[in-house]
This record gives sequence, structure tokens and C-alpha cells, in this order.
Amino acid sequence: MADQPKRRGRITTRGPGTERVRDADLALLQGPEPDFVSTDPWRALRILGEFVEGFDLLARVGPAVCVFGSARTPPDDPDYAAAVEIGRLLAREGRAVITGGGPGLMEAANKGASEGGGLSVGLNIELPHEQYRNPYVNLGVDFRYFFVRKTMFVKYSEAFVVMPGGFGTLDELFEALVLIQTGKVRDFPLVLYRSAHWHGLIDWMRETTLGEGWVDEDDLARIHLADTPEDVVRLATGGAG
Repeated sequence: MADQPKRRGRITTRGPGTERVRDADLALLQGPEPDFVSTDPWRALRILGEFVEGFDLLARVGPAVCVFGSARTPPDDPDYAAAVEIGRLLAREGRAVITGGGPGLMEAANKGASEGGGLSVGLNIELPHEQYRNPYVNLGVDFRYFFVRKTMFVKYSEAFVVMPGGFGTLDELFEALVLIQTGKVRDFPLVLYRSAHWHGLIDWMRETTLGEGWVDEDDLARIHLADTPEDVVRLATGGAG
């Protein structure tokens, strides 16, 4: 049976070529790599190249909302249907929809944006499992480095919508909170869909982090909960009502 092709960032390899390409995140953090490609200046150029490509691709996207959520949510899950509707409604409000470009809820939001006649953007990344570009992305780029990809999410979005998800979704949620808290982004709505999913986390933040003085009440007030796609889009776009 022929070897299946494997994608590493923007590079696809098959058979013996696979061993020549190491995971770039791992190489950056752990090294070393052979010859000149192991040097920090060379890595800096690769990182710069990712920034340039991302900026060039996304600079003309226009008003956009980023939707985060699990890669593992199946199409028959109610959250998937909700993400499709959120993407569709955002498109009808004239917003591009930016996701991580993978399966699950990312796919659902991209699908809704595409069906709604809007721009459907996917910022993909190499992962050991799960991540492939979903078929509803009509503008996409692949990244090697998480921090470059995260910069693109923040720079080209005017709001974050956070659907239920795992560690990656929580990472994106708390990074957004820190950026808002520290004033690195302004007037940046952060909307969490399906309040029942988030109540345990919100209660813990209120009782423990706020209760022990690690955050202020204003910090928690930056988080908006919504239980319908209509409310999500209203909060994310600053609509009335």
C-alpha cells in the first residue's frame, strides 16, 4: 500500500521525505536541527515569512468575527447547528467569519458563512491529529507557529465568539481575556455560546479568582453569555436589543 502523504505546515511529504521535515514548533522550542536551518536567525526569517504571508492575505478581509470551538463536535450535534447559524447570521451582517479552519465547530461556522454569502476564512495549523482544512473555507492559510496564527486571529477580528471546546478553545478564550484586560485590544466583544456549558468556569472565576482578589469585577464583566445564535451575533456586532 502506498504511503499516505503527510502535511507539515505548507509542505506535503510522502514516504522517505517525511523524516526530513520536523515539526517546526517542536524544533523551535527543543532543537537542534541540522546545519543552518537550526540557527535562530534562520528561524526568525521563517517566522517573519509567516507573518508577511498572513498580513498580506488578511489585510483586505474587512470587518470580521472570529469563532472558536471544538474540532471534535460532530455534524449531528446541536452545537454544530448553532455554529452554522452563527456563521450565516454574521455573513448577513456583513462580517467575514474567521476560524481555525479545521473540522467540528470551526467547519460549522465556515459552512454558515459560506452559505450566507459571506467570506469564510480558515487559519489552519499542523497538529498531530484532527486538524485538516475544512471544505467550506474560501480564503485560507496554513501556519507552522501557533503564536503567528494567534496574532492573525486578534489583528483581523473585531469580536470573539467562543463555542464549547477543549484546551485549545480555553487557551484562545483566556488569551482574548488577557488582551482585553490589559488594553491591547479595545471595544472587543467576547461572547460565550451556551451558558450552561460555561457556568462552572464562570462560577469558579467569580468565587476563586475574584474572591481572592486576583481579578476585578470589571474583568469578569467583559464576558458575555448567550444561548441563541441571534444573541451571539447581536452581542458580537454591537447590535441593538
